[in-house]
Amino acid sequence: MALFGRGKSGGLMNVIRCDEQEYLVWKWRPAGQEANSTSRENSIRYGSSLRVKDGEVAVFVYKQKDGTMQDFIYGPFDDTIKTANFPVLSSIVGMAFGGESPFQAEIYYINLAGVIKLNFGIPYFDVFDPRFLDFAVPMSVGGSLTFNIADPQAFIKTHRLINFTLDELKAQIKDAVTRRIKSEVSNAPEKHQLPVLQIERRLDQINDMIKPLIKEDLEDFAVSLKRLDISRIDVDKQSEGYRELRSVTADQQKATIAAQTAVNVKNLADMQDINARNLDETLAIQREEAQRAQRLQTETQFIGAHALNRQADVMQTAAKSMGSSSFGSGAGSSGINPAQFMTGMAVGGALGNQMAGMVNNMGQQMNNQWQQQAAQNNAQTPPPMPGAPTNTQYHIAINGQQYGPYPVSTLTQMVAQGQMNANTFVWAPGMSQWLPAGQVPELACIFAPPMPAGCPVPPPPMP
Repeated sequence: MALFGRGKSGGLMNVIRCDEQEYLVWKWRPAGQEANSTSRENSIRYGSSLRVKDGEVAVFVYKQKDGTMQDFIYGPFDDTIKTANFPVLSSIVGMAFGGESPFQAEIYYINLAGVIKLNFGIPYFDVFDPRFLDFAVPMSVGGSLTFNIADPQAFIKTHRLINFTLDELKAQIKDAVTRRIKSEVSNAPEKHQLPVLQIERRLDQINDMIKPLIKEDLEDFAVSLKRLDISRIDVDKQSEGYRELRSVTADQQKATIAAQTAVNVKNLADMQDINARNLDETLAIQREEAQRAQRLQTETQFIGAHALNRQADVMQTAAKSMGSSSFGSGAGSSGINPAQFMTGMAVGGALGNQMAGMVNNMGQQMNNQWQQQAAQNNAQTPPPMPGAPTNTQYHIAINGQQYGPYPVSTLTQMVAQGQMNANTFVWAPGMSQWLPAGQVPELACIFAPPMPAGCPVPPPPMP
């Protein structure tokens, strides 16, 4: 296809396109024309063919007395230059010469899809730890960034395209990036609490801190930051400042570790002392509670005996009163008072029944004590034969207090009265440890009504 055609008026018709492989901004010129050689390089005619690939934008710049104006043609586009698709051009160029009149315009192609990579290396600069400002540690930073043009209209307002060179743009961006990175790395120890000797191991953290700042800086150049990669932060480990700072921080760390160790040892000793005192207090409380329970049991027994004696005295007094009364007193007969005699009989019967009950209770208590003593004396004897009745006495733990020992019959009554359950811990001679009552085979059956066959039957109360 020919690059030039001839219009009706004899002028040349152009094919305007960009065949560059790698570029950011490229200016189109008619074939054979050098830059700034003649005004004909800017002379364009209606009907010329314009081709813009996808990811490109063609910018037509018109210089008018009232200012510079532009038409932006975004790709993909393959058509002739017409009024319909060039709104600015249609307002400034007449329709003389059958619509083929020439007009002055500079045409620039801007690559929106292309990404420019810029490598940077910042030589050694001093970084200070805010805790030790006397020691300057030299550091250098290296990496790369990539950017592109996202807004061609803003880019044109920022840059004079006729004098634009990519190398000059790279140099300007590199200066801004270098200044920003040096400032942020120098202030990182104080601003972000980063120890100077650990900065080289914090690449990702520093990269993430600096990236939004670099992105904001590049907006001044009307380009968009795509990626920032700080690949290295080198510390001059042979410098005097580095060696002195390392020595000081090492001594401080040793002192801190020693102090912390001393504190930990003291805390451990204090905790052990507290635990020992708590254990002693717990054991003392348990002993006091056990002694109190024993005293209460003894007092209960004494009170029962005392009540029995009092009841006996009452009965004796009643008997004497009955013996001294007469049926005839006041009746004029044999000397026996029937009302008084019946009253004495009733009182004597009631007292006799009460006394018999108290005697039975005392006997039951004495029997329980005898069984407890026998169980303690026989703690080392072999267990009973299978199927034989058992007289095992169990200690129980309720609310952290130890009670007993009690026979199975007593435990059965306590279960019925809700004083213990299958989770109550028990112990008897021969057991290696305290266990929940429900886990002791001999006691498991007293928690599962109705009582299954084979469970030991509590002995009846003594008459």
